[in-house]
Amino acid sequence: MFTPKTDRIKEVAKSQSKVIEELKMLLEGQVRVYIDYGNAHKWSNRLGWHIDQKRIYQFLSSFDNITNIGLYDGTLQGDARSEQSIKDAEQRGYRVRTKPVKIMHISINASSISTTSPDLLKEFIRMALLRELDIKTIEFLNARLKELNQRGVYYVEERKCNFDVEIGSDMLLDLERGGTDCFVLWSGDSDFQHPIKELLLKSKKVILFATARRVATELDELRKIGLLIFDIAKIREFICWPRELAVGKAKGTP
Repeated sequence: MFTPKTDRIKEVAKSQSKVIEELKMLLEGQVRVYIDYGNAHKWSNRLGWHIDQKRIYQFLSSFDNITNIGLYDGTLQGDARSEQSIKDAEQRGYRVRTKPVKIMHISINASSISTTSPDLLKEFIRMALLRELDIKTIEFLNARLKELNQRGVYYVEERKCNFDVEIGSDMLLDLERGGTDCFVLWSGDSDFQHPIKELLLKSKKVILFATARRVATELDELRKIGLLIFDIAKIREFICWPRELAVGKAKGTP
């Protein structure tokens, strides 16, 4: 049963009735959802539009048989916007799992590096690609790093907050507790291969919500034993930012 939570969802559903019917067929029995929000947020760069936390909840909670929607997202401590986002998610009704985002400093200090050395570049470029680069390219990249050093920049920040273990554990715990027929995971990460396989072998329905052609090979192979993959581009109008919805209509995109 699909009961739109907002007038906007009700309006969009009129032109997206086929998608709603498809999801009603897929989301059988009692459904639990697990959203790796950090992972899903990164999809925006590839999709060209943003996934909105508020609209995801409004849309998914419109399906009466979705009993729980879990949101897994890191908190950037001291950042008011990040902290408020977590509070908003809890108030909306998400089952929120969060932990501090780790900020790692990665050195780009090239002062003691030979201009032809790939040692520093190994931190940023996969070896398979690095082997294909000629000396001139390596010299060029090292020169750019030294220019940054001259401007006082000796490291770059990398933010890390992985929820693979938490999500996988929660899925298997929910399996043990019973009462869930269908597990919906928003991610395309290969690290979920084990819990998904366990669920499928227990005759549970598992649906991966992800972007087209961006699913890890290890997960794609699980289609052979029942994994279903749903392209989130189909529900763009329900979950993207409002201003992007207006742009999409102007361009005639689905």
